[in-house]
Amino acid sequence: MNRKRLYILLLCILSGYFVSLTGISVGWMIGAFLMGGILSLWIPSWINPAEGVPGVPKYWMFIGQWILGVELGQKMNTGVFHLFIENWLYVITILLVSILFSLLTGYFLWRFSQTDLLTSFIGTAPGGISVMPIFAEEIGANPALVSIIQIIRVLLVIGTVPLLAIYWTNSSEKLHTSVLASDAPVEVHHLFWMGLVVILSVGGSFLAKYLKFPTPWLLGSMIVVAIWQVIGGLYKESFSVIYWPHGLLIISQLLIGLSIGSRLTSRMFVGIKRTLLVGSLGSVGLIIVIALCATVMSKVTDISWITAILAFAPGGIAEMAATAVALDADSTFVVVVQVLRIGIVITVLPAVFKFLERRITKKEISMTK
Repeated sequence: MNRKRLYILLLCILSGYFVSLTGISVGWMIGAFLMGGILSLWIPSWINPAEGVPGVPKYWMFIGQWILGVELGQKMNTGVFHLFIENWLYVITILLVSILFSLLTGYFLWRFSQTDLLTSFIGTAPGGISVMPIFAEEIGANPALVSIIQIIRVLLVIGTVPLLAIYWTNSSEKLHTSVLASDAPVEVHHLFWMGLVVILSVGGSFLAKYLKFPTPWLLGSMIVVAIWQVIGGLYKESFSVIYWPHGLLIISQLLIGLSIGSRLTSRMFVGIKRTLLVGSLGSVGLIIVIALCATVMSKVTDISWITAILAFAPGGIAEMAATAVALDADSTFVVVVQVLRIGIVITVLPAVFKFLERRITKKEISMTK
């Protein structure tokens, strides 16, 4: 590795560590993003170690995506799917409401700020800080602004949803737990199956890239590992349990955060004040809408209000899953709904974004004639 890139990586690790001390589960990524951005904006010679090549190598981002995809795929199991199938109509309805509201927020962000249309839609989409900046870079939006808007949303969600959940828990509910966890020691066969899953997930990523999936390294590995988990659950086989240390997720966050931050330029922040204001107001509105939807769902199903709001809150998988565990909610249901929304966002919404962009651009051209 180039020595200057090594220095950059070490600084980002240090920054990520300090941000992670705040308790935010994506603190490593936020810290790496901030440090990478600082080095990109104020020390360009450091962040451009190779002549004519901005930022860090692209494969760093791909590795981060792949690790994240494997992590998400492991959250899937047959028990979660049974719970989802029982309530699929309510789940899909609320997911669509949240996505439609985010599209409306994106439209207002575009109309009342200097943010371009595609960046506005992706920045306000409820996909989370771990996924949406990657997605933005894939389809040509501004990953820096998307990251900033998503970070603001995550901070707002983390600052409000757990407080609402604690208040509701203390005042009116006894929560139900359905958490799948394993503290079993690592055995040789776990390492063997891990090696096989690594090979299959990499192959799945290449296949997704060949089929022109959005964010193929993330989506391809996630689908393959999810299938692996479901097959293992159906046949009650231990091969579905693989060794996957938590440190790999930290590496993923560092690589993704640094890759995005290292590509920041000053022109990306034109009109940032209005973007922050409109984006923040949109996030607050979405949180209110989700809280109302969670209230309705808790009335018509057996799912508790706390589980519902954590499942649909636009705060990211890791944050909401961690909060669910801490508050004794159904963390498996929270994870599957959050993963499902990300799947919808990165597979269905690209076509919607492009369609809306073409329609609005065509309308503006016709009005100027």
